Amino acid sequence: MTDELQTPEPAAPMMLRARVPAPIARVREALTDPAELRVWLAEQAEVDLPAGRYAFWGPTTPEGDAPHQRLLHADDRTVRFAWTLDGEETTTEFALEPDGPVATFLTVSQSHFDFQDVITGKSIRGVLQTYWCLAIANLAEHLEGRELTPRVDFTSSELRAETVVDAPAADVFASLIDSDAVTKWFGYPIEIEPYVGGRFAMGGLDNDPSPAKVLELVPGRTFSLDWGDGGVGTWELEGSGGRTRLTLMQSGFDAERPPYAAWGGIVAGLAELRRYHEVPDWRPILESA
Repeated sequence: MTDELQTPEPAAPMMLRARVPAPIARVREALTDPAELRVWLAEQAEVDLPAGRYAFWGPTTPEGDAPHQRLLHADDRTVRFAWTLDGEETTTEFALEPDGPVATFLTVSQSHFDFQDVITGKSIRGVLQTYWCLAIANLAEHLEGRELTPRVDFTSSELRAETVVDAPAADVFASLIDSDAVTKWFGYPIEIEPYVGGRFAMGGLDNDPSPAKVLELVPGRTFSLDWGDGGVGTWELEGSGGRTRLTLMQSGFDAERPPYAAWGGIVAGLAELRRYHEVPDWRPILESA
């Protein structure tokens, strides 16, 4: 729909591939209709593909004080735009391919992502991987008519999210402390020693030199982890009528540099945790790229 414009050179591209439960035409509509983008992606969105406009912004968009996107290309299966973040013009692309008549593979590629920025917090670009993981999850939830997962507010140092899981508190709690269950819904190997003082290791105990420590574990009620410089993460559960109100909080970090990237990963995991308990014949949204 638009002429090809000069595309910024990619650097350290990151790719995510997801299976979205809707036909390809429906997914493209959700990716390009501004009213729908305001539901699952951002508080504000403007799209006019014939005129070459694709923009979104708001508190839950990194550097979302104003639109910083520039459309590069759009057709029936691709949307590509430049996005200036921390003074660098990055490139984001959505690519669609059908998976039968009722599902679509969505590949999101993002240039200028460096995992060191996740660790150091030096650049806002460090949030891009978990930002897109959460956005893809909410796109799928939107297309299925499910309640969306809370997004990350990049203007606030209060990291808190709350949702309801349609499962008993005992079941939800078990899926938070069991290594095999967490590995399934989180989509990454996790090894947990489920007792106070035990370790919570990303990638497994043999591969994580600085695992988190279990600070509090009250069956069916509370699970708390000390992440060191990243602060303390707490999951609080309140069961009622076979459902569970789940509250996540992160505290004790440097308020001048909130760990948005890590927090975004935890909240994106929350979306899959809900699906793990609620969706019949559950399968992860994200696939191997």
